[in-house]
Amino acid sequence: MIEKLIKDYAHPEKPEVRVRVGRFAGFVGIILNTLLFGIKIVLGLLFGSASIIADSINNLTDAGSNVLTVVGYTMIGKPADKDHPYGHARMEYLSSLFISIIVMILGIEMLTTSIDKIITPTASEKYDTIAIIIIASTILVKLVMSLFFRKLGRHISSDTLKAAFADSISDVIATSAVVAGMILTPVIGPYTDGIIGCVISVYITIMGIKLVIEASNTLIGKAPDTSFITELTHKIREYDGVLGIHDLVVHSYGAGKTFVSAHVEVDSATDVLISHDMVDAIEADILEQMGVNLVIHMDPICTTDPETNMLREKTLNIIQNISSEYSSPISMHDFRVVKGFCSQTKILFDVNISNEMPLSNEQLYKEIYDRIKKINPLFVLILTIDRDYFSQRYEDEN
Repeated sequence: MIEKLIKDYAHPEKPEVRVRVGRFAGFVGIILNTLLFGIKIVLGLLFGSASIIADSINNLTDAGSNVLTVVGYTMIGKPADKDHPYGHARMEYLSSLFISIIVMILGIEMLTTSIDKIITPTASEKYDTIAIIIIASTILVKLVMSLFFRKLGRHISSDTLKAAFADSISDVIATSAVVAGMILTPVIGPYTDGIIGCVISVYITIMGIKLVIEASNTLIGKAPDTSFITELTHKIREYDGVLGIHDLVVHSYGAGKTFVSAHVEVDSATDVLISHDMVDAIEADILEQMGVNLVIHMDPICTTDPETNMLREKTLNIIQNISSEYSSPISMHDFRVVKGFCSQTKILFDVNISNEMPLSNEQLYKEIYDRIKKINPLFVLILTIDRDYFSQRYEDEN
């Protein structure tokens, strides 16, 4: 059915298909959530039920979030322009943030209403059996919606639709609580409705706060996904001329808009044109296989000089010992040895450290400097310390 309604549905890798699927899901959500809101608000006002009204407003909020989903995916579909050279895919993140804020605010307001209901309870109402059946039937509608959002969310790998699925499941729980209140209020007393309304409101508020945090983390710039980094580095390492990878930086501008830069170590003895051709091939393959715009900087290193290899091994042992002592990952790269006059030898290399490192850059430099000097007091250390953006690759280094 969905395949017939959405053109090229079977090709979710196409940006235009992703937009069509997202907008379709949004429109379906608007229609169904508005219908549910209308049914529940009428019954809630008719019976003076805070819990039913709270649940109806939750459906209205869902309809509003679906509107933002439609708007967001419409903006995502806009091509790149002079002012937005990376496109508009990040509108999905902004839509998620706006939806999350609305959910959180309405949850707080619903909580206030429910508390007032407890403070000044009204006489217990006996709910009509038909009303209970109607409200209960909306649970099935929400359950179907949740499965619908999950199917489409997985199909196009959409965080927005996956969140809509989670929200719909939470509505199933909330409405189930409302039905329980309709049945129990006449038996237990007038406070029951307000208490259940409070429970639903607290749940919605907490969910809104979590969504705000998640959306904010995405906009601020959260660490890249571990599985993505693992797949990318493994693919790069498959090439015979690649000796090491470091300084990997990932920038995401939305789905299908990922830009990565990386430094790749190559043998300095290899013809530079051959290494350059290899780098071009890696960049083209990664774009084709993963849809990632990769830019590689070549770092030539010497692998044939025995003294350089010996010093590299000793220095690497020093780095590994410090890493173990401070329980913090450290990697070494771009190791070079420059022999000067009067037996003075320069040791040059870079290290990457994570935010777990308890030492400052100055303290870490001194640790390494003191241990290098124990190998040979005449060594001159030239060290660059970089803070890394993720720690997954340390499992593959050293």
